[in-house]
Amino acid sequence: MNAAHSDTQLSPTAAVAGNVATERFRASGKTVNAHLSPEASRARVNLLATRAVRALNDIVLEERVTYAEYNALKAWLIKVGEDGEWPLWLDVWLEHSVEDVATDHRQGNKGSIEGPYYVPDAPELGPTDTIPMREDEEGTPLRFFGQVRSVDGTPLPEARVELWHADSDGYYSQFVPGIPEWNLRATFRVDAEGRFDLRTMQPAAYQIPTDGACGQLIAAAGWHAWRPAHLHLKVGAPGHELLTAQLYFPGDPHNDDDIATAVKPELMLEIAPNSAGSGHQTEYDFVLDPEPASP
Repeated sequence: MNAAHSDTQLSPTAAVAGNVATERFRASGKTVNAHLSPEASRARVNLLATRAVRALNDIVLEERVTYAEYNALKAWLIKVGEDGEWPLWLDVWLEHSVEDVATDHRQGNKGSIEGPYYVPDAPELGPTDTIPMREDEEGTPLRFFGQVRSVDGTPLPEARVELWHADSDGYYSQFVPGIPEWNLRATFRVDAEGRFDLRTMQPAAYQIPTDGACGQLIAAAGWHAWRPAHLHLKVGAPGHELLTAQLYFPGDPHNDDDIATAVKPELMLEIAPNSAGSGHQTEYDFVLDPEPASP
C-alpha cells in the first residue's frame, strides 16, 4: 500500500477491519431468509451441509491428512473467528461463485462481488457531482460518466448509481481509523435520460489484510494478497434487478491473478485523458434486467 496519508491515519489491522466487516454484516439483515419455508430451509441446509462435510472428508482421505495438519486447521479456523475475518475469507475465496450463480440468467451487465467493505446509506448527490473526499485527497482525478438503461434500451431516469472504492493508499473509509466517514462513498441520482457524470479519484491496487488468519493462509500456501484497482458500484432502478459490480483498470498487474477471482473482461474500463479537466476519464453504461414476474 502507499503511504500518502500515513500522517493522518493509523495503520489498519486485520482484526480492526475484520470486526467492522463482521458487525456490518450482522446489521445488514442479510441473515434473514425470507424465501424458504422452514421445511424447505431444513432440506436445503441438509443438502448443502452434507455435501460440504462429505467433500472435506474426501479431501482428508484422499490426501491422507495428518493429525498435525488437522490440528493446524482447527487452530486456524479458531483464529479466523477471533480476528473477525470470516466476512473477508468468504468474500475473497467464495463469493465470486455465489455471484455467478445468482446472476447467470441476466441479459444486461455482468456483475461482480460486493466484498466486505460496503456500507449502506451513503450521501445522495446529483447526476453531475463530486464524490466526498478530503481536500488533499491523493491520486489521479477520474471523470466517470455513462447512462443507465433497461435491456430494451429504455433510459431509466429514476436509477441510482452507488459508488465506493479505496483511496490511493488502498484503504476504505469506515474500515480504517483516521479517514472521514463517507470518504469516497456516495449515491448519485441520474438525470431524465438516465445519465450520470461523476468526479472521483482513481483507487489503488491493494493487499487484503495479511496480519491475521487470512494472511496466515496466504503465506502458508505461497499465494499473494493483491486485488487490482477497482471501483465498486451498485446500480438500481424501480422494477429492475439491482446490479452489484466492480470495474477494473487496464494494465493493472493483478487483473489476471486477482486474489478474489472477481475480474471479468466485461468489467474492464477504457481509460482516456479527461477532455473536461485534469486526470483521466472513462465512460461505462449500465444495462439492468427487469425484475422477474411474480409466479
